Amino acid sequence: MRRLVLLDAPSNLGLRPPAEGAVPGCYKLAGALREQRLLARLSAAEGGVVVPPRYHRGDWRPGDGVFHAEAIADYSRRLADRVEGHVRAGEFPVVLGGDCSIQLGCSLALRRIGRFGLAAVDGSADFRHPGNAEHVGAAGGEELALATGRGQRDLTDMEGLRPYLREEDVRVFGIRAYDTERAELAEAGIVAATADEIRGWGAELPARARSGLADAPTDGFWLHLDADVLDPTVMPAVDAPDPGGLLPDELAALLGALLASPRCVGLNLTIYDPDLDPDGSGAALLADLLVGALSGDAAPGDALNA
Repeated sequence: MRRLVLLDAPSNLGLRPPAEGAVPGCYKLAGALREQRLLARLSAAEGGVVVPPRYHRGDWRPGDGVFHAEAIADYSRRLADRVEGHVRAGEFPVVLGGDCSIQLGCSLALRRIGRFGLAAVDGSADFRHPGNAEHVGAAGGEELALATGRGQRDLTDMEGLRPYLREEDVRVFGIRAYDTERAELAEAGIVAATADEIRGWGAELPARARSGLADAPTDGFWLHLDADVLDPTVMPAVDAPDPGGLLPDELAALLGALLASPRCVGLNLTIYDPDLDPDGSGAALLADLLVGALSGDAAPGDALNA
């Protein structure tokens, strides 16, 4: 087995403020998961933290492009340095966010190494860009578009490596059937499966989940896990709790299928907001899912009793 390394990337730079004068609480995700004894339960090595800059949008206004763009680009390069080092060493980084913009740093790291794919397990496509929106702003809703080269150059072409991901190497799992970007994904050649479709795969789930990833002409793939892929009845502590998501057992099966592939080189977890989860049940569920999927032998709920 590859050595797991737990690395914190607690950046909230890619989300809109939840209220005037407030900051998104997802920067507390890593701390909340560590309170669930995640490091010990995974028997992981300590990877430390990549400290983000302060959340401050200044005088940004709609039409100004992606807010915090300079800070996100700098943070992405620093996160990429750490992820790249672990992957080159044959280790498996487990990156605790943060918002979805941390995927840019992970994708940049892998682009430095070669050609890698992405399994995006997410409740939304995060494919907003200047070609399909009145204006852009929050990188956390745009990171897949940015990673495939759509958007402003300071985020899409870091180090002259645009694009970090090729469309044909990306698979999206768990978006809702009503996702407005679903048709554009198909037109771009990005294969996407809705939560309802995944639910209907049954015994075919492992093969269908790994199709196009396990046998792709790439050097491997990264797993991006957004907590909002779960239904809000079980995971309301996210910024966009849209109905119709996966239930814990369904997500466990999907993660298990993807992580069973030796071509998966690492993962990141994003968007869970401890400020919206006063009893910590969301953190317990996510920790349980990660432990189960990475060990390959625990179902949701089991690891909580370990």
